[in-house]
Amino acid sequence: MVNDEYAPRPHRSEREPAGEEVTEVAPGVLRSQLPVSLPGLGHVNCYLLEDERGVAVVDPGLPGPVSFDALKRRLRSAGYGIENVHTAVITHSHLDHFGGANRLRTLTGAEIVAHELFRPTWAAVEAKEPVELPMAQARGGSGDGDDAYYPPWNPIRTNPWGSRRRPLSSEAAKRWKAVEKDDPTWFQTPEIAKGISENEVIRLARRDWLCVHTPGHTEDHICLFDPDYGVMITGDHVLPTITPHIGGISSQPDPLANFFDSLRRMHDFKGVKVVLPAHGHPFSNLYERSDEIVRHHEGRLEIIRTAAKEMEFGTVVDYMKRLFAERVWGDLAESETYAHLEHLRAAGEVVAGSRSGLRTYSHC
Repeated sequence: MVNDEYAPRPHRSEREPAGEEVTEVAPGVLRSQLPVSLPGLGHVNCYLLEDERGVAVVDPGLPGPVSFDALKRRLRSAGYGIENVHTAVITHSHLDHFGGANRLRTLTGAEIVAHELFRPTWAAVEAKEPVELPMAQARGGSGDGDDAYYPPWNPIRTNPWGSRRRPLSSEAAKRWKAVEKDDPTWFQTPEIAKGISENEVIRLARRDWLCVHTPGHTEDHICLFDPDYGVMITGDHVLPTITPHIGGISSQPDPLANFFDSLRRMHDFKGVKVVLPAHGHPFSNLYERSDEIVRHHEGRLEIIRTAAKEMEFGTVVDYMKRLFAERVWGDLAESETYAHLEHLRAAGEVVAGSRSGLRTYSHC
């Protein structure tokens, strides 16, 4: 899941709805798009990597028949059936990236590969992180009455910084309930057959790919680097026009610091000619784009520093309103604000306190 940037907004390729076409974007690597209905996103790129055994898929989409039926159509378009899938690679533990993996394993015996720290968003600490929140709901929603729907994988109703979690909108609730009714096993934890780690090599598309551990967006995020053809599969780590969500609810003590480190590491991989992101179009300027994202978050930190000098004992919501446009106020924006505040607290630039059950921050 990723957050929007400020208005006015140029065209964001990550928002485009999923197309039916399957195109070759690198030797032996096909780009297909699966439908996604999440804030700021219209599709997830599911890459098909061809070899003598059939095909491996990278990030097989959301749980549910809509996404999975689209995956089957894309495979047919590329000349494959679902039975030809031998591996499902998951770049990180968010629903739109691993939702179809278990179904592939059940139907085809596909091996599921992810980082050794992989865990789904509703497990451990990350169960407290917002999963989906439509924009209209982020602006206030329908309250928290008897009809409020908190999905079973994310039932937390109070954020760690004290504000009340918003339930899903009626439209989103209806969609997820339908998926669950279709088959509750859609939401089973994927069984990882192979946990890979930093610098481990995995063979896909008839060549070796290097696992690059890039914590930040999630602790278990990986990129895959192909030095032979200069290809980097970046998942949500580096996207072409929007910045990935950096949530403050994490097993990482300072996820923003980890994200900065992971972005700067992109310069260590020389000769990258094509970047294959999980959302949006392939692009080539990996190093420049990584630096842009660092500067974007450094700018947000500067906004918080200024705000901390102007308001005493500001809540996370107070700071959120300085960082984000009103159209995206809500749990995800609060969580990212919290991550930035905690980053500054760890650096000794702000101090944390409490007021009426809400966490506050002030300039040192």
